[in-house]
Amino acid sequence: MVYPFFPGSQSKPSRRSVIQAGVLGVLGLGMGHVRALRALAEGTSVDGSSSAASEPRAKAVIYIFLSGGLSQLDSFDPKPDAPVDLRGEFKPIATSTPGTFVCEHLPQLARRSHKWALLRSLSHPYFEHSEGHMVMLSGRTPLPLGFDPGRPRPTDWPSMAALTGALLPRRSNLPSTALLPEMLVHTSGRVIPGQLAGFMGPEHDPYLIHANRFQPPKYVHGAFPTYSFQRRSGAYTPDDYIFEAPKLSLPEGVFEGRFRSRLKLLREIDRQSRELSGAASVQRFGRDQEEVVSLLLDGGTHKAFDVHSVDAKVQDKYGRNSFGWSLLMARQLVEAGVSLVQVNLGNDESWDTHEANFYNLKNFLLPPTDQAVSALIDDLEERGMLDDTLVVMASEFGRSAKIFKIRGAKLAGRDHWGPAQSVLVAGGGVRGGKIVGATDRVAAYPVADAYSPEDLAATIYDGLGLPRDVVWRDKLDRPHHVYYGNPIKELTTG
Repeated sequence: MVYPFFPGSQSKPSRRSVIQAGVLGVLGLGMGHVRALRALAEGTSVDGSSSAASEPRAKAVIYIFLSGGLSQLDSFDPKPDAPVDLRGEFKPIATSTPGTFVCEHLPQLARRSHKWALLRSLSHPYFEHSEGHMVMLSGRTPLPLGFDPGRPRPTDWPSMAALTGALLPRRSNLPSTALLPEMLVHTSGRVIPGQLAGFMGPEHDPYLIHANRFQPPKYVHGAFPTYSFQRRSGAYTPDDYIFEAPKLSLPEGVFEGRFRSRLKLLREIDRQSRELSGAASVQRFGRDQEEVVSLLLDGGTHKAFDVHSVDAKVQDKYGRNSFGWSLLMARQLVEAGVSLVQVNLGNDESWDTHEANFYNLKNFLLPPTDQAVSALIDDLEERGMLDDTLVVMASEFGRSAKIFKIRGAKLAGRDHWGPAQSVLVAGGGVRGGKIVGATDRVAAYPVADAYSPEDLAATIYDGLGLPRDVVWRDKLDRPHHVYYGNPIKELTTG
């Protein structure tokens, strides 16, 4: 696979570029994921023009993405008065907010409902996974020209992670945005579209922290290792699972002084090369290289990637599994200066509950999510970071009210459903206990205050202080808007 280095690129690298990229091998990351993002740090927009930012409500955003499609009926929008063949097996429980009920398998979040808000009426017209990923990761409802559900294309809309990475200044040696713990890759091996920079160019692809490195012979889903499962055969605990972010250190036997002397020679070669060619790509490579070296030599950033040395009680609170460790790492990254972290909770569309919807949600998906998201909210609050960090949890779509069995399945499930899904939002100025929007008696369609992916994206951009008139320019110098919707003010008002 090519995506850990230059996503979407099939070109053969030169020997010299391979040698230079070798310096990055200790990161487990790609040169294409570390970009020079200095323009806005100097008070300019990505096209070089001056643009005053609005006052940000949040320093950072953690975007939790439940790939596959969380059932709104079986989580945050239960319908106890619906017929049993539609409402499902789960019972609603009261929350700390009077009159608000959620699924019985979200008890920890229920006790904290005064700290988060719900948007119950997010809607778009798509019922297919790749289309849903594209619109919910980019914040654009119309599909891009030439959209291919089977692979990312250079004409795709840029993801929100790519856009914010290109527009926000760095606040530390780390990139301004990151994606973890893995790319969203289907069991067939195809990379799901919507995650990358699209027509912004691969140099703006999100910085990938590839920490979830387990792929058994038979694909397994869920929160490794304690909540992992195979769709049809149930529980599966891998013996050799490792959750480990790249180690930001020099290879054994390479001392810092020696490393710096070699860098001095490499920089001189690069300087002469830039003077001879003047090529923008070469100049950008030099700037990127400087930032990678800064990451390598700054020990202060290493702790942001290390979740296993965190106090045992903290790890236990989040959960010692890929969901818990991922959200713990996200908290550490925003604390270290990353402005947007996208956390993919669930590999290979784990939340796609066509079959065994209730069994898999009850035993493998809702418990680690309930625990990890609750721990994240508590941790941010205890550290004085919740007001400065916007937490958003969404899927590519919701699921249908109708319960059915697909061919060959032993247990029933729900189908894909674009017209309605529930989104949890916390921190960053959001008023806890708020319920925004409503759906009909079977949670199928919004009946009040329908919102679009554009509105959710605008809420994220506005929270980070991006001005409404900000633009970015493509390689043909054409301006492109960032906002295509309106921030959901109801989430932050009384």
